[in-house]
Amino acid sequence: MTSTYARARVGDVVALIDDLYPPQLAEPWDSVGLIVGDPDDRVERVLVALDPVCAIGEEARSIGANFVLTHHPLYLRPTHSVATTQAKGRLVHQLIRSGCALMNAHTNADAQTGGVADILSDMVGMSENRVPLVANDDDVSVGIGRVGELREPCSLAEFAARVARVLPSTPAGVTWSGDPDAAVRRVAVSPGAGDSLLGDVCEAGVDAYVTADMRHHPASEHLEDGGPALVIGSHYATESPWVAMAAKRISEAARERGLNLDVCASTRVTEPWHGHLSTKEEQ
Repeated sequence: MTSTYARARVGDVVALIDDLYPPQLAEPWDSVGLIVGDPDDRVERVLVALDPVCAIGEEARSIGANFVLTHHPLYLRPTHSVATTQAKGRLVHQLIRSGCALMNAHTNADAQTGGVADILSDMVGMSENRVPLVANDDDVSVGIGRVGELREPCSLAEFAARVARVLPSTPAGVTWSGDPDAAVRRVAVSPGAGDSLLGDVCEAGVDAYVTADMRHHPASEHLEDGGPALVIGSHYATESPWVAMAAKRISEAARERGLNLDVCASTRVTEPWHGHLSTKEEQ
């Protein structure tokens, strides 16, 4: 039987992803969209990953993917070289030689309904009745982070254990601060680096905040001022669950559009930390 699905091109996949994660939702400082590729080139297989690194380029080559979508941008700041003397340049050359396009959806995927923040919210047990931690200027239903009530309130120690249980395993694990017996009912989450949002967290009236990449001084000052408890995972762990969900959404959207597209979630772990040792007091 002849397939009724049409062959997809890079431009078709870019348009599909832009509909799922509108670029206008990205933060002003961010860089999103097509990075490498010709809009007229054909696409048969898409690989979704968190980081644009050479290991992902190799994975794309090994599975025959000719389009890679990552969450993180390859070039967040301007560059003057794509020489292979640096890793980012090597990836660009690797992708071009393989005939593979590269696109990213960053803070637009964070902000969108069903995106990175909503996925983490679901994982930690937040109810569906939630709002953005920092709402988008043009659409207050979307934005950075989420705030909402837990479906099952618990103590801080129990909540931290829940977060550790549901996040992907990483050497960094989960750290937390606060009274272990304090009740946790209302929480905020912001996947990835989140210490710039501590002021918004305090204004949100939450009992605990789940995020990553928490620096010493912002955390210390926040806690000294009586701010909500902190539950900190790794950047990779708080964002990588989006990869499988994004692959599923892209696959479904391609079928709805009649596009013949195979979509895969990366199986490579790009967590930069490879080990963890606990420090001990001298005996």
